[in-house]
Amino acid sequence: MFNNINLLTKVANASWKRNEVIANNIANVNTPNFKKSSLKFEELLQSYLDSTKLSGNITHRRHIPIGSKSLENVRYEIVRHDDYSTREDGNNVEIDVEMAEMAKNSITYNTTIAKMNADLRRLRTVIVEGGR
Repeated sequence: MFNNINLLTKVANASWKRNEVIANNIANVNTPNFKKSSLKFEELLQSYLDSTKLSGNITHRRHIPIGSKSLENVRYEIVRHDDYSTREDGNNVEIDVEMAEMAKNSITYNTTIAKMNADLRRLRTVIVEGGR
């Protein structure tokens, strides 16, 4: 369960940062030559999850780790889209796309926080009921 909470924390943090990136794009929608940015996280998380399907058990300090990557190594990346412009002023922010992305991201964030709260409530129940 602790690994699940750590994973959900990573997802929530990335979603929060994505919201900041989208808000910056929206704030600069009328800035000439501004290039939008986006946050890359899901692909990196999927790569981590795919690489941890097979893992070995380390029982001696000289064992070679097999497929055991730390969740701490999963990070998001901010990607700037300099390669195209959609308007004559050099700006490439499309307000409709950004607003849709913000709505989608809000749903992701709220769902992640709700799942994390449910997991923590279950953990609390186990602790409280287990002590009786």
